[in-house]
Amino acid sequence: MFAQSAFRTRCACWLSVIGILLLFGGCAEEPSALERVQAEGVLRVITRNSPATYFQDRNGETGFEYELVKRLADDLGVKLQIETADNLDELFASLSKPNGPVLAAAGLVKSDGRQQHARFSLPYLEVTPQVIYRNGQQRPTRPADLIGKRILVLKGSSHAEQLQALKLELPDLVFEESAAVEVVDLLRMVDEGQIDLTLVDSNELAMNQVYFPNVRVAFDIGDEQSLAWAVAPGEDSSLLNEINAFLERAQKNGSLQRLKDRYYGHVDVLGYVGAYTFAKHLQQRLPRYEGFFRQAAQKHEVDWRLLAAMGYQESLWQPTATSKTGVRGLMMLTLRTAQAMGVADRLNPKQSIEGGAKYIAYVKSQLPESIQEPDRTWFALASYNVGGGHLEDARKLTEAEGLNPDKWLDVQKILPRLSQKQWYSKTRHGYARGGEPVHFVRNIRRYYDILTWVTQPQLEGTQVAEGSLHVPGIDKRQPNEQTPPL
Repeated sequence: MFAQSAFRTRCACWLSVIGILLLFGGCAEEPSALERVQAEGVLRVITRNSPATYFQDRNGETGFEYELVKRLADDLGVKLQIETADNLDELFASLSKPNGPVLAAAGLVKSDGRQQHARFSLPYLEVTPQVIYRNGQQRPTRPADLIGKRILVLKGSSHAEQLQALKLELPDLVFEESAAVEVVDLLRMVDEGQIDLTLVDSNELAMNQVYFPNVRVAFDIGDEQSLAWAVAPGEDSSLLNEINAFLERAQKNGSLQRLKDRYYGHVDVLGYVGAYTFAKHLQQRLPRYEGFFRQAAQKHEVDWRLLAAMGYQESLWQPTATSKTGVRGLMMLTLRTAQAMGVADRLNPKQSIEGGAKYIAYVKSQLPESIQEPDRTWFALASYNVGGGHLEDARKLTEAEGLNPDKWLDVQKILPRLSQKQWYSKTRHGYARGGEPVHFVRNIRRYYDILTWVTQPQLEGTQVAEGSLHVPGIDKRQPNEQTPPL
């Protein structure tokens, strides 16, 4: 009897303790947004798959927004997990989900309409909304000139908000919104005359205008606006306060400005520099490095003239060249590629050429056996430029179109689609500047044609001293007839 009573007493005590623990547990505060990020060790970020925000190239993941938010994750001591939204409406909807991403870093303008769906950080970039038209058409100079034009903008964008507000003053203004396009698509549609006008921000135009020769700015519409990051609405400001502190530090220490200069300070100019300029460089620059090209090419079983053509396309045979994305040296190797190829000093021309030769040989070896020469070489060059994943995406799109995924003539027609949302949204690796590898391969083949011609006497048994190339009137010679047509 006594034992039973003692047992009941102990049970009652334990129940009391459990009750107290549950009571206090129920009253305990939930962890803040910042504490959850730190506890999970992951910063989940949602963005757009576009050249100004986030995409993948041969350097891996890149883009202005990606680079900046990666610095934030490093600052917090956590891993970065990127998610992409198909459109802006989806982006903001995902941000509000209980288990969704905690931050949107997607080139977002802090507009009045958007502040109902999110809270915004301090600004990190000032941009100007601009009306874009096609060169050769009558240039609009004021908002009233937009009436009667075919206008298309991103659905849910700040530009759609601007036009909706403008419509109150100009009832005859008509425009369309689309969630199936990105900024690059809008610029292409203006460039090709599919639409008359669009609205984009100045930073995105600066990054992409070089690819669309017919695109022009009609006029700035509205005042300068701020780009900011967004977090979910609510009372919890822990993460937002940390973000603002990070952005203030990035502004003060100059890292934000360096990132701006890297992406927006200048625009890459692609294309053929001209036969006579190339001829001058053949005489003045190539002799310094020809021996290195020959040695590396022989070692890795690559045509030295192809290797030299690659070097010219990458750096104009300048061993100290450095791009805005951090690739360096005569062959413009990324740090990761250089390390993988055993290159200790990318600015050493011999090491750079050796690394480039080893890498292009490796890339070629990874291609499917179904791709035969000479296409195999062109595919290897494209993969060297844009990355094997994107090239494989293009091959799959090519096959889906009923074309031959093993023929460069077919795949080069499809590669530019990787910059169009309706196509890259169907691929594994997403957005890529698909036009770049096409230009890259075309230019190298031009340089290779000329190199093949000016070194032809050596192939025919005429003794010509190594490094002493004779460059006659290049414009008089037709391209190498053995080279497949571009």
